[in-house]
Amino acid sequence: MAGTICFILWVLFITDTVWTRSVRQVYEVHDSDDWTIHDFECPVECFCPPSFPTALYCENRGLKEIPAIPSRIWYLYLQNNLIETIPEKPFENATQLRWINLNKNKITNYGIEKGALSQLKKLLFLFLEDNELEEVPSPLPRSLEQLQLARNKVSRIPQGTFSNLENLTLLDLQNNKLVDNAFQRDTFKGLKNLMQLNMAKNALKNMPPRLPANTMQLFLDNNSIEGIPENYFNVIPKVAFLRLNHNKLSDEGLPSRGFDVSSILDLQLSHNQLTKVPRISAHLQHLHLDHNKIKSVNVSVICPSPSTLPAERDSFSYGPHLRYLRLDGNEIKPPVPMALMTCFRLLQAVII
Repeated sequence: MAGTICFILWVLFITDTVWTRSVRQVYEVHDSDDWTIHDFECPVECFCPPSFPTALYCENRGLKEIPAIPSRIWYLYLQNNLIETIPEKPFENATQLRWINLNKNKITNYGIEKGALSQLKKLLFLFLEDNELEEVPSPLPRSLEQLQLARNKVSRIPQGTFSNLENLTLLDLQNNKLVDNAFQRDTFKGLKNLMQLNMAKNALKNMPPRLPANTMQLFLDNNSIEGIPENYFNVIPKVAFLRLNHNKLSDEGLPSRGFDVSSILDLQLSHNQLTKVPRISAHLQHLHLDHNKIKSVNVSVICPSPSTLPAERDSFSYGPHLRYLRLDGNEIKPPVPMALMTCFRLLQAVII
């Protein structure tokens, strides 16, 4: 039990690191004595708060061009403008940039000058959501940790785009126009530290191939995925959060072991075409199966078998770890089968 709890806490810590590192960095304090009067130059189009000298606020100003960025700037806010291009020149002195927010502009791939982004050797966070991109921009700086490209028109990932991005931990490609032929077997090669991959709301019919081994959160909701290849999860042995809601998964499209994968803690399969509850791991904690075509629950099939490993037997002294189960929107009639409660003794909520 202690080992499992430690693993769960580690997963939550890593997840928090991916999402909140940016928040911690934004509030870093810099001594004003480190800056000269010249360093406090501020583009007339923007606002430079004296209490936060490393930030430059240029959002919501109707800008069509990126102004010259002073050398002291770490955090650059350019969202909600009319910017179409990213040239090199505005960034020639911006060697300290860590964060760029260019969400909700009109940027196209043709408008990004080659080298404009890759020259930013310390950049960690790049936000390009809600633009006019048709492919993942390249080249990007090796230092990058988060790349947010949601709600563009991305349908292509040029070969080698991610080959040097070994520091990237989060890649968000949701709500684009990706189809299966957008991926090659080596598309994600180089993403050695990727932990979260979001490709929800695209046009995929198959699972993306050869994902990075360290992937822990995989979001593929709202595609048209019909099946999962046998042994697919062997390549991503650390996946803990898997979302496949609103796809076209059927019983025949699942691996023979179903989702009996020890790393998965949260599994979401709502709004598919399943008629049976798939096999699951004893480690699973949250299972969403609502709005499928399930008529009954065969507990003898889905109840995980006790582990034969001595190290895990103590962990499962109270049975499988499932705590939350959604089955509403199916053809199952209450009450909850007693055998289900007997198997999953830690269940805290069952929705039918």
